Amino acid sequence: MLLAIDCGNTNTVFSIWDGKSFIATWRTSTEWQRTADQYYVWLSTLMEFQKIDVAINEVIISSTVPRVVFNLRVLSDRYFNCRPLVVGKPDCLLPQPPRVDEGTQVGPDRVVNAAGAFDRHSGNLIVVDFGTATTFDVVDTDGAYVGGVIAPGVNLSLEALHNAAAALPHVDISKPQRVVGTNTVACMQSGVFWGYIGLVREICARIKAERGVPMQVIATGGLAPLFQQAENLFDAFEDDLTMHGLTVIHKYNKDNT
Repeated sequence: MLLAIDCGNTNTVFSIWDGKSFIATWRTSTEWQRTADQYYVWLSTLMEFQKIDVAINEVIISSTVPRVVFNLRVLSDRYFNCRPLVVGKPDCLLPQPPRVDEGTQVGPDRVVNAAGAFDRHSGNLIVVDFGTATTFDVVDTDGAYVGGVIAPGVNLSLEALHNAAAALPHVDISKPQRVVGTNTVACMQSGVFWGYIGLVREICARIKAERGVPMQVIATGGLAPLFQQAENLFDAFEDDLTMHGLTVIHKYNKDNT
């Protein structure tokens, strides 16, 4: 049984894959100080609560927070008696290596998204991931990640606005009823929501124009369903794209080693 772990800047997701589907998924905050023992107590308690009695014997990890990887490696070794695959390390093969400038370090989450999106939608894709940062990943016809765009994340922008302007409150993002707000909260929500709609439309349009080929736009990440409310913004929404990409990469390594 495979345990797939996606460690982002804000949250870490654990999913158990039985070879056909995810039988359980849990989310926790990303904290580099958390030990392997703490991970195991948390994970085993949730498995017991949900009456999931399976033997985990394989682990794959994608992490944008390098300091977290050590304790996740210890977790795999100590409690699951296996050496984990870590995306971005030399021993973890990719279906298609990224084609970027020499010496460029590509975030593991971006190559994992590319692998997952290509497996489901073939090539010529723009994957928009609404995470701590809002990223745009360009996937070529053969599934290779060939570059992209990084913009500030939605919640990061809201937090910066709140922290930099003393009179502006902290607000939750939602789709406003009207573009023109008649109170401070509505004005901020409108600016962020429609601002990011414009950002996504413009960046995707420019990528398509630069590439000169028809491309599908695939959305993923926690806030993707919110922005999916805008008409014709995305061709598809995948709520488990990163986790699916981890299973694709894991299978590729099993088949080629």
